[in-house]
Formats: sequence, C-alpha cells, structure tokens
Amino acid sequence: MTGARSRTVTRSVDETLALAGAVGALLCAGDIVSLVGDLGAGKTVFARGIARALGVTEPVVSPSFTIVREYEGRVPLVHVDVYRIDTFQELYDLGFEEVVRDDAVTLVEWGDVIDGLLPGDRLDVRLAAGAGDDERVVELEGHGRSWRVRAAELVGA
Repeated sequence: MTGARSRTVTRSVDETLALAGAVGALLCAGDIVSLVGDLGAGKTVFARGIARALGVTEPVVSPSFTIVREYEGRVPLVHVDVYRIDTFQELYDLGFEEVVRDDAVTLVEWGDVIDGLLPGDRLDVRLAAGAGDDERVVELEGHGRSWRVRAAELVGA
C-alpha cells in the first residue's frame, strides 16, 4: 500500500539537489530508496543531495563499475548501482542481503531492475528529463507503514 505520493519539476541541478536534500532530511537508518530513471535522468545527482543531507562530506559518484560504495555521515549511506547486474543470482553472490543494513540508508540506482528483491517498505524516486536541459520531473512514492507515517513530510518535500 502506498503511503505518500508527490510529483514536482526541478529546473536546475541546484533545485534537484535541494529537493533531494529535503528528502534526505526525512530518511532514517534502515530506509531503502529506489532511484529509477533513464541514463542521464539525474539519479546520481539525487543521490548526492541525499548524501549531503545525511552528512556525507566526500564526493558521491555513481557506483556503476564497483556496484556498491559506502559513505560515512551522521547516518551511513550505502549507494548501490545495479545497472550492470544481469541476474538476481549475481546480487546474491555479491551479498546484497548484507548490503542493506539497519544502521544505514541504502540507495539503489536502477532499483526497478530488482524491484522484486527490494523490501515493500521503501521510497521510490522516479526521475525523467523535462522540457529543458536541466529540467527534471521527479516523482516520489512511499510504500509501507513507515512511509504512511511520513506521508505529510514527504509531500511537503
């Protein structure tokens, strides 16, 4: 069951970072965020904004080739990119169950690829290119009990 749904348009990288920061301020240890969108849609930019809100000070880059990057902040951040994963078995072999931690926020780029493996209690962030070069359409959809509780805050972000 959906807890909250919001749609907004950002018109610059800075606006996308600010929106991601507002969302990041709502996140707690144990939260899972699925980032969905085409190549160049802004998933990594959104991840950077969330990371800043979590107190991560080092540069956040796409983990496309390393699959998983971990960052320290006031809440640890685990950033996963499953773009190059061909089978669910590859994720199991990488220890995906151990990557999703109760003491960290987990961001999964291309989360729609492994939707069936992600917990039902999560936040989906869908990004799509807008009319201008830096314009993005961002849809936020919270699922599960914890997002029903945070629905008003999410819509306000």
